[in-house]
Amino acid sequence: MKNVTLRQLKIFEAVARHLSFSRAAEELHLTQPAVSMQVQALEDQAGLPLTEQAGKKVRLTAAGEELARQARRIAEQLREAGEALSALKGVEAGRLKIGVVSTAKYFAPSLLAEFRRRHPGVELHLTVNNRGTIVRHLAENDIDLAIMGTPPNEFETVAKIFAEHPLVFIAAPDHPLAGKRSIDPKRLADETLLIREPGSGTRGALERFLEEHQVPAGARMELGSNETIKQAVMAGLGLSFISEHTIGLERSVGRLVKLSVNGTPVKRQWRLVYRTDKRLMPAATAFVDFMDSEGSRLIEEQVGKQMPPAVAKPKSQIS
Repeated sequence: MKNVTLRQLKIFEAVARHLSFSRAAEELHLTQPAVSMQVQALEDQAGLPLTEQAGKKVRLTAAGEELARQARRIAEQLREAGEALSALKGVEAGRLKIGVVSTAKYFAPSLLAEFRRRHPGVELHLTVNNRGTIVRHLAENDIDLAIMGTPPNEFETVAKIFAEHPLVFIAAPDHPLAGKRSIDPKRLADETLLIREPGSGTRGALERFLEEHQVPAGARMELGSNETIKQAVMAGLGLSFISEHTIGLERSVGRLVKLSVNGTPVKRQWRLVYRTDKRLMPAATAFVDFMDSEGSRLIEEQVGKQMPPAVAKPKSQIS
């Protein structure tokens, strides 16, 4: 493929990402025939079909999947080269792609807003998903940095702790365990536990807690998001184990309560994670430094804003 151009690779990468010639054309401000012509030229160079039509949908062939991976890699290298040159000229700019596990979405936007205020020249791209998907994005180099709890084991990473991450059991305010002190973890065996999907970091932490405290398996209900779990707990469907950073608003209005289960809160850590072989550009380096110095404080401020103010006890009246 000696005569392939960067323009052709850019067009094909858009087609592969959207699985649509028309959407790729719209993104690149081209006509659909122009996009089709460039993809056909790539296929002629490759000597293999890169796409196939399945009704109205486009699918990539094995050759197309490989070429799409290489096209994304080349685009990433060109981006990094541009940012490196900007850094040499003393320009703080560039694009920063950050992945955030869904549990961290409750505080991540405020962190990014503060970082953007300090570094207005940086273009931020945020991806929010479950842990498994964020790990895959890291592995495929689709994101520069990830905010998560437990770093992946599948490949080597740098994982910098920037804040504490407490996990707690929650219940509806009218639950029999609400307000009780020193709850024996084995009492949880009698309750329905609302849990996240396999691969969730919170679910893994819950399973380790139950195993450590020898809690027999009880009834469980699997739900796909923290929001769904909170709504289910408020409706009285059961208890859950969740990040304390996700329940500030519900606690502030009296819709959820934190249970005093012995051994909790379980203290984990929030980490900023990136591949060991990742060459950090100036924008990414600035974000790493920002999280190291400000991450913990900003999270605590965010959580504190959601908590109800302390209510002073009335003074005894003197007769």
